Amino acid sequence: MTSKQTVDIKDLTQSDLEDFVVKLGHKRYQARQLIKWLYQKGAINFHEMTDLPTNFREALRRVAFISTLTPNEVEISRDGSKKFLFSLMDGHSVESVLVPEVSRLTLCISTQVGCPLSCRFCLSGSMGFVRNLTTSEILNQILAAQRQETPRRRITNIVFMGMGEPLANYDNTAKAIEMMQYDPGLGLSGRRITLSTSGLVPEMERLMATGLRFQLAVSLNAADDDTRSFLMPINKSHPLEEVLESCRRFRLRPRERIIFEYVLIDGINDSPRDALRLVRLLKGIPCKVNLIPFNESPEQEFSRPDEKKILGFQMALLDQYITCIVRKSRGGDISAACGQLRGRFRRVQNSP
Repeated sequence: MTSKQTVDIKDLTQSDLEDFVVKLGHKRYQARQLIKWLYQKGAINFHEMTDLPTNFREALRRVAFISTLTPNEVEISRDGSKKFLFSLMDGHSVESVLVPEVSRLTLCISTQVGCPLSCRFCLSGSMGFVRNLTTSEILNQILAAQRQETPRRRITNIVFMGMGEPLANYDNTAKAIEMMQYDPGLGLSGRRITLSTSGLVPEMERLMATGLRFQLAVSLNAADDDTRSFLMPINKSHPLEEVLESCRRFRLRPRERIIFEYVLIDGINDSPRDALRLVRLLKGIPCKVNLIPFNESPEQEFSRPDEKKILGFQMALLDQYITCIVRKSRGGDISAACGQLRGRFRRVQNSP
């Protein structure tokens, strides 16, 4: 049981936690010990932290608590992908997807309950926006998913590509990225953290200015403003050229590239003309394009293009020396698209 005066310890960054510890009358270095217990050892209460003085643990217990997430539902695909539905303390729920590959284990995490951007092809947007996730709720998705794996099988990559627009929850997203990179916490390299945004330009610029390292992925999904505004209303506020100019200012290290995501939708944005427009838009930007064939579901109006169209679109980009990958569909036999599992769970909850 927690009171209004208690603090969720995972909402604090490393510097916040150092200040917090000092105000309790203890040593600044003990924040580092706390972080190790929280993010490496997965402690769920302060009594587990046996190398901390008893009086320190008691002081922490009086003013703070350790939040956790436990999957309400887990779906496992034939390809090994796992989809988690997490129930939050207020009764709402969010999703994460764990994708195993030969050399990596990637977790796709959410930053909001629902989404305020209302992209036409996205189930999360069609459910509306409820609230932002806290820093702890973002980080707890990683810790909860890791608990489902063996200690030797570690999550290696994080992708902010689940429910919600990460930069619309700027403060908590930035704090979560900071804590993901802190060692001895999760200790992830910025190269292993990918932030996907629909193009909230002021927040993109703000996050760039922090010096935090991350891989930038931008959802384009169209090569002209009319089509993009139809699919993504945010384009009316931040049109393509504004988004791409911001991308040109993004500081890339050698061999780094910006990822542009392009959901291919039959008859909407998949023509040869669209491909050539996209080539012209991306000229001069070190990048690669992830083509994502639309993931069909009964709730949506759009269709996936056939393989001939998909491969033709890819070849048009490759012919112009733009690295272009068709992203394989993972978890096709489970509710793997953003919002599918949460939507189904809500329907079950609301059924008589």
